[in-house]
Amino acid sequence: MASVKVVTPEGEKVGEADLDEAVFGVEPNVAVMHQVVTAQLAARRAGTHSTKTRAEVAGGGSKPWRQKGTGRARHGSIRSPQWRGGGAAHGPKPRDYSQRTPKKVKRLALASALSDRARCDALIVVDRWRFSEPSTSAAAKALDAIGAAGKVLVVLGDDDSHARKSFRNLAVVHCLHYRELNTYDVVNSDVVVFTSETLPPVSGVAPGDDDSADADAAPDDAAEAVAADTEPADTGAVAEDEQAQDEEPQGDETQEDETQEAEPQGEESQGDETREAEAQEQEARVEEVQDVQAQSAEAPDEQAEAPEVQEEEEEARGDA
Repeated sequence: MASVKVVTPEGEKVGEADLDEAVFGVEPNVAVMHQVVTAQLAARRAGTHSTKTRAEVAGGGSKPWRQKGTGRARHGSIRSPQWRGGGAAHGPKPRDYSQRTPKKVKRLALASALSDRARCDALIVVDRWRFSEPSTSAAAKALDAIGAAGKVLVVLGDDDSHARKSFRNLAVVHCLHYRELNTYDVVNSDVVVFTSETLPPVSGVAPGDDDSADADAAPDDAAEAVAADTEPADTGAVAEDEQAQDEEPQGDETQEDETQEAEPQGEESQGDETREAEAQEQEARVEEVQDVQAQSAEAPDEQAEAPEVQEEEEEARGDA
C-alpha cells in the first residue's frame, strides 16, 4: 500500500499516512476524466443567451415596394435577416447545457485524477493548519515551507475557517471543502494539499478478518451442540415421545396415500371421457365433410345429363 509523508505547516515531517488504493492507486482513465470535465464546464454555462428572429423584431409589417417593375430585388419585409436591423437567422436561444453523468463515472474520474497526482508526487498532507487568525502572509510562508509551487488546490475541513480566509487572497491557490472535491479542480491544479482530517481514509476490512472471527466462534458453537446432545434425559419420557411420533405419522401417511391414489384415478377417468368425446366429434365432422363432397360430385353429373334428355324429347316431337 502506498503512503505519503505527513508534514507540519513549517515543513517538518511528523509521520506517514496510508493512501487508499481505491482512490489513489487507480490506473488513470483519460477518456472518463475528459467526459466528466466537459460535463462540469458545460454545467457552468448559464444558457440565457437569446436573439430575436424576424417574427420577433418590431416593424416590417408591410412590403417595402411592389414585386415587379422597380428593377430592385424583391422583398417582403424590411426585418428579413439580410436587412440591417432585421431578425437573426439561426441565432442562439435559451437552453440548458448540463449533461447527466453517472455517479460511478464521476467517482472513477476523481480517483483517476487523484491517482495521477499521487504518482507525480504532487500530493502533500499537512497534519493541521495552525492559524490563530486569518493571515495571507502566513499562508504564503506555509506553502513555501511544504514545497507547494504552481497552482495549489487546498482541501479544507469544517474547522478550517481561518485557513480558508488566509488562502483565498492568494491568486494561485484555490480553496475547496473536502465534500466539494471534484475532477476539474484536481486536474486544473499542479499540487493538491490535504490535511490529516480531509485525506480520504483507507476503506474496507483486511481480508480474512471476518472469516477468522467466524472460525473462532464455530468451535464454541459445536461444543455447545455436542454438550446439549450428550445431556442425560428421562428414559421414560423419551420412550413415550418416540411411540407417539411413530403412531402419528402412520395415520397421516395412510390418508395421504389414499388421497394420492384417489386423485390420479379420478383424473384418469375424466381424461378418458374427454378423449372419447373428442374422438366422436372428430368422426362426426369427417362424415359431414364426406357427405358434402359426395353431393358436390353428383351435382355435375345431373347437370350433364339434363341437355341429353332435352335433345331426345325434341327429336321425339319432330318425328311425331
